[in-house]
Amino acid sequence: MMTLLAIDLLEPLQYGFMVQMLILAALIGAVCATLSCFLVLRGWSLMGDAISHAVLPGIVLAYVVGLPLTVGAFIAGMFCAAATGWIKARSAIKEDTVMGIVFTGLFALGLVLMTLVKSDIHFDHVILGSLLGIEKPQMIQMFITCGLTLMVVLIKRKDLLLLCFDPAQAKTIGLNTTFLYYLLLTLLAATTVAALQAVGIILTVAMLITPGSIALMWTNRFGRMLWIAVGCAVFSSVLGAYMSYFIDNSTAGFIVLIQSILFAITVVIAPQHGLIARWRRVNAMLNQQELSPR
Repeated sequence: MMTLLAIDLLEPLQYGFMVQMLILAALIGAVCATLSCFLVLRGWSLMGDAISHAVLPGIVLAYVVGLPLTVGAFIAGMFCAAATGWIKARSAIKEDTVMGIVFTGLFALGLVLMTLVKSDIHFDHVILGSLLGIEKPQMIQMFITCGLTLMVVLIKRKDLLLLCFDPAQAKTIGLNTTFLYYLLLTLLAATTVAALQAVGIILTVAMLITPGSIALMWTNRFGRMLWIAVGCAVFSSVLGAYMSYFIDNSTAGFIVLIQSILFAITVVIAPQHGLIARWRRVNAMLNQQELSPR
């Protein structure tokens, strides 16, 4: 009985396309989780949402002019980030409001272009993603993009961390905060382009926000935060891809659903910021007040 169960569970590993999907899912999860930590600390969760939605018109226009779709997506993502920074610097509108206006406008433009442009490709795959539909050239692009992103983050980790925690201090000690600002945006745009090929525009947002949010509730140390975020993301990515084989459903949907479940569990049991921990602290304070002399 146990032998048959083990054989059934190992069945997906017999197929090359499943092994490829598991590797890609783990890679995308790890890179998104790494950037997620910086975005959560910087308060840029909406920026990931903005760029992931803003790439749609770039993809459609790239198809029209005959460029690789990833090039159009990257240019559109960078345009969204640059436009957000430019408008924020020259107006009294808050950054999150500017992001919301820019990305919804660009996403709406992309939807309009999708209906106007007749093509032999399905732009719906860009919105929903398809891990099994990734071809070899796209796979190579993803590996290169993810590898370069991780390398740059490793080299510039301390500078980017200081930018997220205290931009004023970073500028005081001589760091080029403008360069770091746009470097982080460039990494975010590149990662978004890589991820949307796998999980689509909509679910890329969750992969750029949820792992860092989970990790932040478990620790106050950035090194541990990175490991926890990457661990959660890789676990959910591999398990989600694995489950989609047996249930024959959306791989990206399963991945994000598992991340959401992990976040819900974290909200309850996190040692410092979880509901149980807060309930215990409140009870301890009430007991101390009852025992203290009046």
